[in-house]
Amino acid sequence: MLSAAPVQEIADLVPDLVALRRDLHAHPELAFQERRTSGIVAAALRDLGLEVHEGIGGTGVVGVLRSGSSGRSVGLRADMDALPILEQGGRPHISRFSGVHHGCGHDGHTAILLGAARHLARTRRFDGCVNFIFQPAEEGRGGAKVMIRDGLFDRFPCDSVYALHNWPELPLGSARTRPGPIMAAADRFDIVVRGRGGHAAQPHGTPDTILAASELVSQLHTIVSRRVPPTENAVLSVTRINGGQSHNVLPSAVELTGTVRSFDAGGQDAIEAAIRQVAQGVAQASGTAIEVEYLRYYPATINTVAEAELALSAARSVGLEAAVAPHPAFTSEDFAFMLRERPGAYLWLGQGRPIGEQDAPLHHPSYDFNDKALGWGIAWFVAVAELALT
Repeated sequence: MLSAAPVQEIADLVPDLVALRRDLHAHPELAFQERRTSGIVAAALRDLGLEVHEGIGGTGVVGVLRSGSSGRSVGLRADMDALPILEQGGRPHISRFSGVHHGCGHDGHTAILLGAARHLARTRRFDGCVNFIFQPAEEGRGGAKVMIRDGLFDRFPCDSVYALHNWPELPLGSARTRPGPIMAAADRFDIVVRGRGGHAAQPHGTPDTILAASELVSQLHTIVSRRVPPTENAVLSVTRINGGQSHNVLPSAVELTGTVRSFDAGGQDAIEAAIRQVAQGVAQASGTAIEVEYLRYYPATINTVAEAELALSAARSVGLEAAVAPHPAFTSEDFAFMLRERPGAYLWLGQGRPIGEQDAPLHHPSYDFNDKALGWGIAWFVAVAELALT
């Protein structure tokens, strides 16, 4: 049975976890390099008496806590990696490593899940097994997929799996999730426009790769508005273009990179096919050769219905102002790979600061996790485990 005052019940854990979170923030580690972080996590779990497994998916850690006699199980997941960003700001716990920054709050997620493990280990108000999953390499490197390939769910069975992400756009003390898609699929395209190169004063003598690339950018940005039904949501953005080194030389090649975000596999198929068709048409019209590489690196994050409802019930039970999110987000999340393997849900945990206080968005050089959200996150994870294993 859930405590009547779960946030107050875990209040004694928060000061130490604030110190831990700030230490992790000061010592960020990039994807698959989270050796210091995973070592701290493993040691903390062992101190609680949990069964601890390291090296899963490279630097991943799983702690196993059992109580009662039930064969049921639940997975609770936190990500550990930082971003290749130069941190800005004057906080005492600013990154010690130039160009590496916990700009997405994974330091907070790690501290939250350790706090949940501490509380569940001392109360054990559940019947079954809780698997605490500390995952590396969420930021574009697919650490969840690597852990699964390394036997995550074979070695640590989970009837369902849950995760949260801090959400600066939501007020502190609130939470949102939804059944179905909550985060978008993330695709990347890399395009090379090739010609022969030549003198800028003699453009008739060579295919103009810059002109072709410019036409290509314009046409790519019509795909969503003209190839995707208006009832579906998608975004296509060209994010980088590179070509040429001199004012009087037409380059032999121009490179373009961009991203596509969508929520439906059929939409992904249609957009990829359209990109290739547009590229073929521009190549034919311009006399260039155009190569397209298209990578679908993260699928859409899709919550199952029953687990999304449990996530909301858990949030309400601990005093969070919880509601169904009206729309999914176009950001992506590799927890999607876990939700492809097991039922589960992903929750946005509000951490917005009051008006007038600095509150940088995710992935910003000045971003910092709001330590006031730690207690809410711990309480939610604890409630999820207790509800799933009652």
